[in-house]
Amino acid sequence: MSEESAPGPKESPSAAPLAGSREAWKKGGRLLSVLLAVNVLLLACTLISGGAFNKVAVYDTDVFALLTTMMLLASLWILFYLLRTVRCPDAVPYRDAHAGPIWLRGGLVLFGICTLVMDVFKTGYYSSFFECQSAIKILHPLTQAVFVIIQTYFLWVSSKDCIHVHLDLTRCGLMFTLTTNLAIWMAAVVDESVHQTHSYDSSHSNASHLRLTPDRESGSSVGGDCSCNTAICQIFQQGYFYLYPFNIEYSLFASTMLYVMWKNVGRLLASSTHGHGHGHTPSRVSLFRETLFAGPILGLMLLVVGLAVFIIYEVQVSGEGGRTQQALVIYYSFNIICLGLMTLVSLSGSVIYRFDRRAMDHHKNPTRTLDVALLVGAALGQYAISYYSLVAVVVGTPRDLLGGLNLAHALLMIAQHTFQNVFIIESLHRGPPGAEPHDTTPKESCHGLTFANLDALHTLPACPPTPRLVGINPVGPQEAMAIILAPRGHWRRRCLKDISLFLLLCNVILWIMPAFGARPHFSNTVEVDFYGYSLWAAIVNICLPFGIFYRMHAVSSLLEVYVLS
Repeated sequence: MSEESAPGPKESPSAAPLAGSREAWKKGGRLLSVLLAVNVLLLACTLISGGAFNKVAVYDTDVFALLTTMMLLASLWILFYLLRTVRCPDAVPYRDAHAGPIWLRGGLVLFGICTLVMDVFKTGYYSSFFECQSAIKILHPLTQAVFVIIQTYFLWVSSKDCIHVHLDLTRCGLMFTLTTNLAIWMAAVVDESVHQTHSYDSSHSNASHLRLTPDRESGSSVGGDCSCNTAICQIFQQGYFYLYPFNIEYSLFASTMLYVMWKNVGRLLASSTHGHGHGHTPSRVSLFRETLFAGPILGLMLLVVGLAVFIIYEVQVSGEGGRTQQALVIYYSFNIICLGLMTLVSLSGSVIYRFDRRAMDHHKNPTRTLDVALLVGAALGQYAISYYSLVAVVVGTPRDLLGGLNLAHALLMIAQHTFQNVFIIESLHRGPPGAEPHDTTPKESCHGLTFANLDALHTLPACPPTPRLVGINPVGPQEAMAIILAPRGHWRRRCLKDISLFLLLCNVILWIMPAFGARPHFSNTVEVDFYGYSLWAAIVNICLPFGIFYRMHAVSSLLEVYVLS
């Protein structure tokens, strides 16, 4: 029997010490799994970071061997978990309605498919010169493809589980799998950063202190015997680098879902509610339902314009120096307009909430707690880059147009992250539509009517002027009347949906630009001249991945805000 199995609805006094000891062991089991994860993660971090430097005797084959071993062990544990839950129907007595929403699982599947394509490209790239390569370099992408398939299926079917068997083993397995995803994320970030550094060094003819992994692998480094001279080999090489952003996001999405599963191990939920109304998802979701269309249209316009600006930037920044200056002006101008609009829209959403009478939802929700922590924590990366840019622009000597645009961009980046976080966090803590403070029933303006099923209110707007009785759904002794259908939603709900869609589309384009190679931090030499290339490259390569993750996580949170508005 599990040490955290449910005691009964009414515990006897003698059961209190037993419950306390179970709670204490629950904390002990979590501590054990966290210690395991920390040690494995530090080992992986040491090898991955050490393998990026020339003067450290750690090679990419060592990193690949470690990651391959971790993925094989995690895959074996996932298969054990799936087999155990299938053979023991009582292993998962509860399912958390908040965990694993459909848009998060859908994003995981999308990024997983792109990761599989990347693995195909990497396998083709390493197979192009198999004679002079270690077999582990081909085994690693093949193992990753198997791991992605198994883990994606596991998270699709089990992300809501509150398992009550093998608690300590399950906690350790989930934490080890989470650590494996973080190690894959770190390896991808380091490899992509080294690739960007190599591109910068090639264009500026500077020697880098970093080991240039692509050159070393292809044999163009001194003493190498391998070569990637064929067209198909170069296509494979460029292809898997362009697909790295999807692999990075897949690892982070999987890590967040695994963390929620880890928090839900042994968790007790009321069988009738499985959580509170905040996690309720409507049975049918229409993308532009009950919107004013202004937000989606403006967001789509900025998305299309942003793609054009990104293409122009990538073409011109690799050309002559004069065109680089023009590309930076266009890039910064678009970002300033986009960030300014997002800041104003986020402020408008917060103002609308000042007139919203919905009660705040303070119920325990591990998914929402993690969402808030990730939003605040990931924003710190962009905060750091912006503040370093502010100091370089204000203290530095150049006083030109590009410096002014860089200054405005840094200030607006800070403001946009701050106000968007305020809007999203407040939205996630709002109760469902119709939930009034200190009131569990609809407003009294609905004369002579009592709602039967409060869960049905989650998809309904405010009380309509001419309600229509459509059916009876008795679900309890105190819930016994009717469900009301409203012809149209309240104006506040429409505005909030427009705001969430607009911010969602803007975050998508602001994710695409840095994720696929836009690096104005290096093309604009203000920070490079002020801090020196080595220090500035370290700041950007450490902080920018968190900024990129922030954009994609904000998209996921804004989609939830849209659905629940």
